Amino acid sequence: MTVHNYDPALIAVQVDNDEKAFADLRQRHFKARAKMSLENEQLRGSFLGATDFLQAKRRAVFPDTDELEQLRDRGEAIRQQSLAQLPDLLETLEKNLTANGIQVHWAETAEQACAQVHSILAMNNARTVVKGKSMVSEEIELNHYLEKQGIECLESDMGEYLVQLAKEMPSHIIMPAIHKTTAQIARLMHTRAERSDGQSVSYTEDVDELIGNARAILRDKFASADAGISGVNMAIANTGTLCLVENEGNGRMSTTAPPIHIAITGIEKVVADLADVPDLLSLLTRSATGQNISTYFNMISSPRRGGELDGPEQVHLVLVDNGRSRMFNHPQLKPTLQCIRCGACMNHCPVYARIGGHAYGSTYPGPIGQVVTPQMQGLDKQGELVSACTLNGACGDACPVRIPLPKLIRELRHEANSTAPASELDIPGKGSQRHLGEALIWKGWALAHQYGPLYRSITWVLTRGRKLLPHHLGAWTATRTLPVPAKYSLHDLARGAGIGEQPANRRLNEGEA
Repeated sequence: MTVHNYDPALIAVQVDNDEKAFADLRQRHFKARAKMSLENEQLRGSFLGATDFLQAKRRAVFPDTDELEQLRDRGEAIRQQSLAQLPDLLETLEKNLTANGIQVHWAETAEQACAQVHSILAMNNARTVVKGKSMVSEEIELNHYLEKQGIECLESDMGEYLVQLAKEMPSHIIMPAIHKTTAQIARLMHTRAERSDGQSVSYTEDVDELIGNARAILRDKFASADAGISGVNMAIANTGTLCLVENEGNGRMSTTAPPIHIAITGIEKVVADLADVPDLLSLLTRSATGQNISTYFNMISSPRRGGELDGPEQVHLVLVDNGRSRMFNHPQLKPTLQCIRCGACMNHCPVYARIGGHAYGSTYPGPIGQVVTPQMQGLDKQGELVSACTLNGACGDACPVRIPLPKLIRELRHEANSTAPASELDIPGKGSQRHLGEALIWKGWALAHQYGPLYRSITWVLTRGRKLLPHHLGAWTATRTLPVPAKYSLHDLARGAGIGEQPANRRLNEGEA
């Protein structure tokens, strides 16, 4: 469906305005971003509709609750067993990858990871790159780094491609452009997508035509790119195999068409054996997109060998730490690394459904982002994220590998307000969210519950003076009605009913018997 009655100048202005709105949003702090998102009815509608749709698809592919729970048990056990052996598995993985001809590189920080990728590209005089979907590359901001080095890095996943055209960041780890409407995508493609002959694509709101236009542009790029970059969903230590899950075929094209393939992954993605893959794959695809299996499952074990007609001449793997070793050594926060990046937690989170991914201001939004991002970037920079949770437990119930997300968020809230002595396991910015007023309130709360006479005195004052209490308590009552204490406390009512005398009477009756 090609639309003819449109104003190209107006469309260009709308796309530019969307870009400015995102840039403005990104400069704000978390609470301001959340408020702006809540006031955007179109955005709220998009996210509520999308998360409801994804929840329904997930329920449809898990019709048997017992089968689901058994699968979750096995998935949790595989991830925990993998983490228990992580140092040994990483050594085994490196040994077997190297034996297969894959070059392994280690990066302790995001900067080192970007530099490693650039070094590989520079040694091969690579100037153009196509990139399959990779959240770790988003985490280390690889695109921006390569652009500064004069290297073109084009996203080939449809959602990532649209986000890149819009100069935004992903709002969901599985569906990066979930926040955009069809009309926004149509305007974006018409004004910013460019065919190989330098012409813009026709304006259309037909989904098939939009995808066809993007596919035609990307196929030309696959054929001419100097290198391809991809993520890794699972790395099998005992065989030295990299597994990549996808639906669009762009992952296979990025890893096979260019002469160089660079895979990037976090160190936690390793599993011991091929037998560990089926259960995790089943949980991943069904929890992420409601599919029993993805369209493509790529297993990469070596560069092109003699006699083979296709495949890259070089394969590299960059293993990224970027704070994961600290998570691994933390006794309470280690389960963070169990994540298989399916996005189920954010699809079931009422906060995410209302404020969307951009409000979080980080690569990983939603509940898993609230756990991962403060540990990577520090509680002093991202500590506000841990407050964006109602602790309703929906994320923990949805997690296919049983990450105790509410418990981890509570632990991070504790760390954010902790005054404990410093230790080598501390999260950066520990104690940075502590405020004197709030600390005194909680101290008073604890004392009142520790000493009976004090508790009774406070409840007596609150019940008798309830009509004198203020009706507004700052931000808390901006969207809520302040509860008014009852006329009498529970203890008053119990004493009035004679309940407090019952234990003594019962002992007396027992003595008489």
